[in-house]
Amino acid sequence: MERVLDIYKRPYSENNPVVCMDESPKQLIGETRTPIEMKTGCVEKYDYEYKRNGMCNIFMASEPLKGKRIVEITKKKTKTDWAKFIKEISLNYPDAEKITLVMDNYSTHSASAFYETFQPEEAKNLWDRFEFIFTPKHGSWLNVAEIELNVLQKQCLNRRIDNIKTIQEEVLHWQDYRNKRKSKVNWRFSTKDARIKLGVSLI
Repeated sequence: MERVLDIYKRPYSENNPVVCMDESPKQLIGETRTPIEMKTGCVEKYDYEYKRNGMCNIFMASEPLKGKRIVEITKKKTKTDWAKFIKEISLNYPDAEKITLVMDNYSTHSASAFYETFQPEEAKNLWDRFEFIFTPKHGSWLNVAEIELNVLQKQCLNRRIDNIKTIQEEVLHWQDYRNKRKSKVNWRFSTKDARIKLGVSLI
C-alpha cells in the first residue's frame, strides 16, 4: 500500500508517466416494453422488467497528473484482451522511457499474457516498457482508475444500454470530453493518513 502511495507522490514526468489501470464488467440490458419519454409535468416511465443481452468489459487507463484517460470496450476480459489494451497504453506514450502502471493483481495481469498474444520479441519489448505496481489484495480502492470508472458509470452509463456498439460510442464521447477538460482526480490520501486510519504501528 505504501509503495502505491509513494508512486502517487512522484512529480509529473514525460519520460516516466504514472498511469493507473482498472477494468469493470458492464451488463447489457434491453427494454421489454417501450419506455414513455419525459414530458412537462411527467417523469420518464419504464417497465421494471428487462432483457439480459450479455456482458461487455470496460478497460480504463488514467494518468492522474495530466488528466488523461484511455478507455476501451471489449466483449471479454481475457489475457489477450488485457495484453492488447496494455499495448494501446504503450502506443499512447511513444516518447516515454518507462511507464509506471498501477493496477490490481489479477491472474490475467502477467508476462505470459504478452507471450500468448504477441511474438516473443514484441512481448519482451512491451513487458520491459512498464514498471508494474500492484495494489494489495482488498486494496483496489488505492487505484485512481477505479475512481474514473465510477465517474464514467455515473456520467455516462447509468442507464439501460442493450448493445456494445452504443456503449463504445458513448464512452468515446465521454473520454474525449474529459480529456479536453483535463479533468483530474484530487488524490489526498497519504501514507501518514493510512497509518492512522488502518492502525499501523509506527514503532
